[in-house]
Amino acid sequence: MSPMGFLTIGELARRTGLTTRTIRFYSDEGLLPPADRTHAGYRLYDGESLARLELLRTLRELGLGLPEASAALAGRSSVADLARRHVELLDEQIRVLRLRRAVLRAIARTEAELDEVRLMKNLATMTDAERAALIDEFWDEVNAGLDINPDFDTFMRSAKPVLPDDPSPEQLAAWIELAELVRDKDFRARIRAMSEGHSAARAAGETIEEPSEEAKKQFMEWTARAAAAREAGEDPGAATGQALAAEIVAVFGMSRAEAAERIELGTDTRAERYWQLMATINEWPQWPTQVPNAEWLVAALRC
Repeated sequence: MSPMGFLTIGELARRTGLTTRTIRFYSDEGLLPPADRTHAGYRLYDGESLARLELLRTLRELGLGLPEASAALAGRSSVADLARRHVELLDEQIRVLRLRRAVLRAIARTEAELDEVRLMKNLATMTDAERAALIDEFWDEVNAGLDINPDFDTFMRSAKPVLPDDPSPEQLAAWIELAELVRDKDFRARIRAMSEGHSAARAAGETIEEPSEEAKKQFMEWTARAAAAREAGEDPGAATGQALAAEIVAVFGMSRAEAAERIELGTDTRAERYWQLMATINEWPQWPTQVPNAEWLVAALRC
């Protein structure tokens, strides 16, 4: 037994389960100053030292570094403040780990090659702000120098990909595909052509705005009828197609050729895919495939 109720390093080790080497290290670092020393110079500790060591062990087990633990023990930071800061760090680490897990799941499903793995990892670990910046840069380029309706431009830019902390393999795959799509030069050129058509129409005096809900419903009704005709194997030049063409011309107030050009300008498989991917990432209602039906309507207008 140590003198006068003091505890030796060995006795502290037995009571706490820590090694004597660890306790000696803490003592050398000033985190656990000895309460006294023997005549031979050996360190002795008391009950307060035991409580301090227990707290120190708890802080370290929670992941706090030595500087943070030292600040708490010295009273420079409260344990509650340290805990709050540590929770923030842990939340970020958990977010990163979840993304890594999602990447690994995607790799396992797709059997990606090494270059694809690097790309997937880099894209998956982007922050929401970085993902939003990539989308903004895309629209900056395709609309640069053109007369775009500000409300329409705002609407197109408003959709941003926001991955949850624990994305599904489908969400992660959709984000990777979307990121590759908006960086594709051919896709940018195609959307640029759409924007140029928009700008030219405004220069000609047309008011180009986001379609009203009524207009959207009208177009969906046309494409639904076109889909039924397509599935029945009906030619665009037959009765259904020509009836639809007449309706479209009447609503648009332009020639058949102009109506066909207007629909064709806004019809693109990859542009549609852009919105389908955005819907998958953000868990929105899925955008139905309409391009084949729109192409059938264009063919009907040109008959």
